[in-house]
Amino acid sequence: MFHFIKNLKLRWKLLAVVLPLVVIPVILVGSVVGYIGASQAYLGITQTSKDDLDHMAAFATDLLNSHYRQFEVYKQDKRQSFAQDLSALVDISYKLVETEHRQYKKGGLSLAEAENEAKKALREINVGETGYIYAMTSAGQLEVHIAREGENIIDARDGEGRFFIREMITKARRTKSGEVLFITYPWRNEILGDQKNRLKIAAYRYFPEWDWIVAASGYLDETASDAAFERRSLDDLKQKLKNKKVGRTGYIYCMDSKGNFTLHPDFEGENHLEAKDAEGNAFIREMCEKRSGWIRYPWQNPGDKSPRMKIVRYVYFPPWDWIVAVGSYEDEFYQAANAIRGRTFVSMLVLTLATCLVSAILVFFAAKILTGPIQRMIETIRQVKRGRLEERMVVESNDELGELAATFNRMTDIIKHNRDMEAALAQQGKMASLGVLSSGVAHEINNPLGVILGYASYLEGKIPADDPNFKYIHEIKRESKRCKKIVQDLLSYARTPKPTLEPTDLNALLGQILDFAANHTDLHQVEIRRQFAANLPPVPADGDQLRQVAINLILNAGAAMPDGGTLTVATRFDQESGMAVIRLCDTGSGIAEEAMDKVFEPFFTTKTRGTGLGLAITRQIIEQHHGRITLESEVGKGTTFTIYLPLRREEY
Repeated sequence: MFHFIKNLKLRWKLLAVVLPLVVIPVILVGSVVGYIGASQAYLGITQTSKDDLDHMAAFATDLLNSHYRQFEVYKQDKRQSFAQDLSALVDISYKLVETEHRQYKKGGLSLAEAENEAKKALREINVGETGYIYAMTSAGQLEVHIAREGENIIDARDGEGRFFIREMITKARRTKSGEVLFITYPWRNEILGDQKNRLKIAAYRYFPEWDWIVAASGYLDETASDAAFERRSLDDLKQKLKNKKVGRTGYIYCMDSKGNFTLHPDFEGENHLEAKDAEGNAFIREMCEKRSGWIRYPWQNPGDKSPRMKIVRYVYFPPWDWIVAVGSYEDEFYQAANAIRGRTFVSMLVLTLATCLVSAILVFFAAKILTGPIQRMIETIRQVKRGRLEERMVVESNDELGELAATFNRMTDIIKHNRDMEAALAQQGKMASLGVLSSGVAHEINNPLGVILGYASYLEGKIPADDPNFKYIHEIKRESKRCKKIVQDLLSYARTPKPTLEPTDLNALLGQILDFAANHTDLHQVEIRRQFAANLPPVPADGDQLRQVAINLILNAGAAMPDGGTLTVATRFDQESGMAVIRLCDTGSGIAEEAMDKVFEPFFTTKTRGTGLGLAITRQIIEQHHGRITLESEVGKGTTFTIYLPLRREEY
């Protein structure tokens, strides 16, 4: 339904959302008020009595459950105490065996004599009424037992079919020295006349020197209960339930699933499974069969002129196999009709709250449907306004808002396309102007510069170095060379030739360049580290142009480390992109964040004597190789240039 409403036109969407806000509360109020008016009279007579009986049955069940849990905790405490007693007996038995073993070690007894003495001592230890101490080997052979000594019980199973002896042996052999283990299992001792399984607990400890598992066991029910105490507590519980009246003459009674009354004001201890009501129905049998529910039957007590209808709520209490029943005569609850007025008020209050809740949910639903897409559109428009033309509106529906989002996305695509075209045209115009400018500069300036350089070199050779005019002539020569380099860079940037591609070993090329650059004055205090990949395949490239790229980046790194540092030049093959990667990382001064977006632009430089064309030419050469160059830098920590060159060049 939500998907259907989203795809409606806005007008129909408003109707679909707002209309239920009016219609649904009216329908709810009318329906509920009519229902309450028609059924309240009946509820006042019967439902109140049923609620009281249900609550009373729940109260009685909770009381029984509380008593049951209290005694379970008591039994659990007794079990823990019994387990501790068994652990202490096992420790004593273990020490007896250990003592006889020491006598054997000292030579006072033979091994057989030591074992016999230990067996005698273990047989004399008692564990409760029917518990005992026994010892067996890891093969299941009983060395000590009150009735089955000498038997092998490795395949013995408990009442659930578990090989508990095998489990004891396995755990005992893995146990740490001195650790006492426990196991609980159901067991039926036919010698003692057991008719069903009883829980038995055994504590045991392994004596590896004789391969004996010494154990003490006993039945939990012989230690975990105090019959007299529990009987007194149960009698107190029964008295509390008997004292609880239901209405004027109703009461609580309990019976087991066979019809034996375990709690009753008059018939406790008797069996009334075949008792019949005034119509001859065996209502007790029906209750025992269903165990939980409601039952109504006519019943006539001695002295009554006629049978009266009785209603009983009964609930099953599984731990004791008890059916807890709460019964009362319906005519004693006619006064419940007076509760109609209060119920009407409560019902109207609940109705009002429910109506408000439904209305609030629907209003929220409407606001989410209508304003959610609009808010997201506004946020996208703000992002585009800031210049992020890659942002797009999410088209969530086919209504007017969805059409608006799709149209806005198309408009943003057109604007981005036009901006890219303008940037490309501007760049082409700049390059054309730069080509014309550089050609003119080369023609008009190179010749005079050549003359100036020639005469400056001539004078430099004629004047001694200690002459005051020597430094001026040297300065003229240096600045003339700088002007000539600027003109040469202009020509290189404006007229970078198309690369001549040949299979090139990048490792060999970079090694030659580093050998050459190491002699440059800017790199005298710089440590150069080479990290060339051995499996780097040949790259289709123009070696001369890549040499120019590498020299530019290496000399820039040297200039950034005037006081020395480390330049790392690395190569690798990127399996994911299928490109060869050159990485130049220095520990120099770094580049400020605001300058990182401009370093590849022509004529932008941070050097006092730079032309601003070195990195522009570098990027131009890399792009002509269909590669890309990236920059990472942090002020004071260094700069990293990464060059990606494709192994397979596509002409386009």
